[in-house]
Amino acid sequence: MKISARNQLKGRVVEITKGATTAHVRIDIGGAVVTASITNAAVDELGLIVGQDAYAVVKASDVMIAVD
Repeated sequence: MKISARNQLKGRVVEITKGATTAHVRIDIGGAVVTASITNAAVDELGLIVGQDAYAVVKASDVMIAVD
């Protein structure tokens, strides 16, 4: 996978909280935790689970999730 964003923070998914349409995914990036708001569908499509390695990708004002 190639993306243009330079701010890629590798970490581990520590919590996934699904709401009606949006999920909050918390990623520990070495002691600090970042939270991304993504759709429930994106969580399912990416197959995100707690304990999985993932990247928080910061582009503009949004945080996205990418997995290896």
